Amino acid sequence: MTLCFVFPPANVLTAAILHRGKCGLSRGITRYMVAMAISDLFVIFFHVLLRGIYIYYSPNSFLSLSTVCPTFVYLRIVVLDYSVWLTVSFTFDRFVSICCPKLRLRYCTDRTAAMVIVSLCALSCLKYIPFHFLYKPLLRINNVNWGCHTRADYFTSVWWVAFSWMCNTSLSLLPFALILLLNGLTVRNIIAAGRVRRRIKGGGCKDIETENRRKSIVLLFTVSGTAIILWTTGAVTFICTRVTINFVGKDLTSPSAVANEVGVLLIGISSCANTCIYAMTQSKFRQELKSGIKSLMPCIIKPMKLARECA
Repeated sequence: MTLCFVFPPANVLTAAILHRGKCGLSRGITRYMVAMAISDLFVIFFHVLLRGIYIYYSPNSFLSLSTVCPTFVYLRIVVLDYSVWLTVSFTFDRFVSICCPKLRLRYCTDRTAAMVIVSLCALSCLKYIPFHFLYKPLLRINNVNWGCHTRADYFTSVWWVAFSWMCNTSLSLLPFALILLLNGLTVRNIIAAGRVRRRIKGGGCKDIETENRRKSIVLLFTVSGTAIILWTTGAVTFICTRVTINFVGKDLTSPSAVANEVGVLLIGISSCANTCIYAMTQSKFRQELKSGIKSLMPCIIKPMKLARECA
């Protein structure tokens, strides 16, 4: 419930502050961060607001109709995949910027960031189209089909098994491997460059450029590291349940069901963590946040005073 009412406004505020472009970041990084904030907002909307709250309190809502259920599952998977690969693309952009100076001038641009963001969205939508054909009605009441569950051949057909592993790989295994690899290469490059600069300048001098580079990668490691930590449980659950929510079982006390719910909760938290990361690591973002809160305070205080006077 807290995720639903507290963090969506925080994500919207984060996207608005970053979009203004006054946080001292390049336009390409700003585009990635705004896209990540918006995708995190969609994750909260579909997984927390609709799946966790609306369906729980309204089990007979339109989302439970057999014609709507497959589309709802498809949208949930798409927003998760998009959120994950935005983090990967952001990590790759920072890797190129730090470790590939020749490629940096061509790749780390505003135009490239916009193309990557749009392309990832299109790929996430295309990859999971088979979800529309994966489910069949669960039961029929008064000539109306309700619910949906996977077809029997999902666990036996070679094509469905291949699709299942593609989903697992795209949602968890490949992104995690790429983030770890890119961060490892970035760390190695920074350590090697630091040793060279210390040999040239001597051990007693304080290297301002090295300090600035260290500060610039704090954002990278906190964003990608937090994503890995909070997505681990969800990734393991996805692998164990082969992406399909129905495969966890209806017994909410079973280990698979508990792991699935904990994974979903941590995924929701990871979608809200970036705002805290920006506030902790970016001083200019904190300044913009403070000024934004100060400008909004009169709009909040005046209605409250008028309400008290009328009462």
